[in-house]
Amino acid sequence: MTQLREAPMACPYFMPTAKFEAIAQPHRARLPLGDGWQGHCTAPGHEGFTPGPEELANLCNLGYARPCSHLPQERAWDAVRFSIARDKENLVTVLYVCERDYRPAHHGTLDYDCAIGRWRAMHSDLRVQKMAECYLECYLLRRDQPVLEPTIPS
Repeated sequence: MTQLREAPMACPYFMPTAKFEAIAQPHRARLPLGDGWQGHCTAPGHEGFTPGPEELANLCNLGYARPCSHLPQERAWDAVRFSIARDKENLVTVLYVCERDYRPAHHGTLDYDCAIGRWRAMHSDLRVQKMAECYLECYLLRRDQPVLEPTIPS
């Protein structure tokens, strides 16, 4: 039997609160939320638990956290992934996919109006909404950074 490779996604029970500058991950911009984040657990019975650096780096920020003892047996989703579906005329559309057993279980889009600095509508799950906000924050920081010209040694 072929083992599925787990794609990096955020744990659906992770509530990010601040950037995790000390995360030991290469290519931080490729992390599911656009960077490493600190936060707390929202899994039933573990609400408010603050994971240590190892758990944050290997479970919370990377989803499909099946080895995590906090992950409930009965759950709607195993992980959440985000991407930018559109960025045009002051409107950024964030696509989200909540997965269960490596398949989409719930998906949709969230629109952020850059001109007024507000979401047009919020996701009903506060965790998904907060993760989308973190993902968008990282995206906008990268998008708005000037591109540096490569230096060619003489």
